[in-house]
Amino acid sequence: MAEMKRAGRVVVVTAGGRNPQILINALAHHFSEVVVLMEPAESKGIFVRRRARKLGWPMALGQLATMIASKFGKRFTKRRAREILAAYGVSDAPNADARTVPIPSINTPEALHTLTELSPDVVFLVSCRMLSATTLSAISCPVINFHAGINPRYRGLMGGYWARVNRDEENFGATVHLVDAGVDTGDILYQTRMTPDTADTMHTYPLLQTAAATDIAVRAVEDALAGTLRPMAVAGPSQQWYHPPVWTWIWTGLSRGIW
Repeated sequence: MAEMKRAGRVVVVTAGGRNPQILINALAHHFSEVVVLMEPAESKGIFVRRRARKLGWPMALGQLATMIASKFGKRFTKRRAREILAAYGVSDAPNADARTVPIPSINTPEALHTLTELSPDVVFLVSCRMLSATTLSAISCPVINFHAGINPRYRGLMGGYWARVNRDEENFGATVHLVDAGVDTGDILYQTRMTPDTADTMHTYPLLQTAAATDIAVRAVEDALAGTLRPMAVAGPSQQWYHPPVWTWIWTGLSRGIW
């Protein structure tokens, strides 16, 4: 007998990809209506210019080189990726149960109009642009984000990689949190930790973190629909991280075997 799905409209905002699809599938399995607002991926040119304004051109170009290497390297991790999907019983296949609506960006009037018309019970963000203050203030339901890292210690990008680099593998994990105006600074709903395999690298850390965290994503949405969210402010060091520049990534890989 098929499992009864929980009533409620869940709107997922994402730029797409394998990891968001895993979460979309998990949510579609548990909830009666999941609608995906799909942004186009941000261009590398916009990304590099924004990063250069913040960190300088040498660091921005070094990080871009790492991103290119990561994208190229994923083709050599297919076996490990299949192992992760099987180990956690998750799927990255397209899901016909989740309706997809293309949007130019979540921060456009068109997207906000679409979101208002959908009248969601909860908005779930994964791998999308940061919501502007205007967009966030216009959403009346809970807004939840999935983050591949343990907040507040590993906000931003590459949380699993930096936990390993910092010899802090007990904080290799994922966080589901409420969204505020900052970068992964909202109050935490759930966290889960896992241990990376020796075969894992920067190419598979986010996949592992996502696959192992579908249960906390579902739990957070269930809480939002039931009106029982219990946000927690977690004390401790708080830092925003970025992609490592290519020279750091290569040196750490050669000297410590962390790729």
